[in-house]
Amino acid sequence: MSAGWVAGVIRARALVGRCPGPDGAREMASAEALEAALHHLTETPYGKSARAAMGVTEAQRAVSATLLWHLRPLAGWLPAGGARLMRPLAAGFEVADVMSRLSAQGAPGMDPEVSTWQPYRLGSLETTWRNLERAVTPAELRPALAASSWGDPGADTPWALITGMRMAAARRTDAAVTSARRWARGRAALVTARELFVHQRRLPGPVRRTAAGLLGSRAVDAPSVRDFRDRLPSPSRWVLEGVEEPGALWRAEARWWRVVDQDGAGMLREGRYGPQGVVGAVAVLSVDAWRVRAALESAARGAGPLEEFDALV
Repeated sequence: MSAGWVAGVIRARALVGRCPGPDGAREMASAEALEAALHHLTETPYGKSARAAMGVTEAQRAVSATLLWHLRPLAGWLPAGGARLMRPLAAGFEVADVMSRLSAQGAPGMDPEVSTWQPYRLGSLETTWRNLERAVTPAELRPALAASSWGDPGADTPWALITGMRMAAARRTDAAVTSARRWARGRAALVTARELFVHQRRLPGPVRRTAAGLLGSRAVDAPSVRDFRDRLPSPSRWVLEGVEEPGALWRAEARWWRVVDQDGAGMLREGRYGPQGVVGAVAVLSVDAWRVRAALESAARGAGPLEEFDALV
């Protein structure tokens, strides 16, 4: 194994060792108010980006920005080709940038609070943001995506653009990161189920073909959540285990994050100095950031029983 991979895994383990973890997140979630949770946050690696006067959405974004700040130098430590492995795992940041761009245009269904945010600084983890950034309207975003590894989302409505990117992220991860294929197919199942059965929208043609390639055409054509779950191939069926109706998909989402955490921790425990160790660390770091964001949301709602937070994480 090359020195670059050894250095990358050692650095990745050091980053994971500094995470607040489930106990730290639970402490934030149990705070009486957001201000108290932010005080706890300042004592973690996320604290450099946090301020006491932050609102919850801004604080959550600061957590995400810290995660990206950790992933970028980690990618730089890896040997040639290491960034290509990590780029699909960091694709969610570019999706968030497109969502922010759509919000700035007043697109329906987008959060107006994020419309003034600056794009994430992706560095070597960027896919094609410099081209997307020049697109002013959804109609301009579609061809920019189609000309890149994101692929054609099939329509230029805001929801089609975002759904197309999310499905493309699953496809790219499935193709490029062997040890993350289980996560990628589980994520594809969640995206598909949410669109079909919560929003009751047909997938645009290119997105449907990608979903069918990952999940099978029988699943994508299912008339109900239960049928969808039962038609899924085993590499992705696990994520919807026990889900009988659309309102329970949040449990499937939480299960996906728990499995990613468990799998990633297992990869790190195996002690290999190679791509799998780095992928495992990225998984654990990503789950930790997600958990902390959930804790901040819980604290912002006011102190109370933690059963809901515990069920989520």
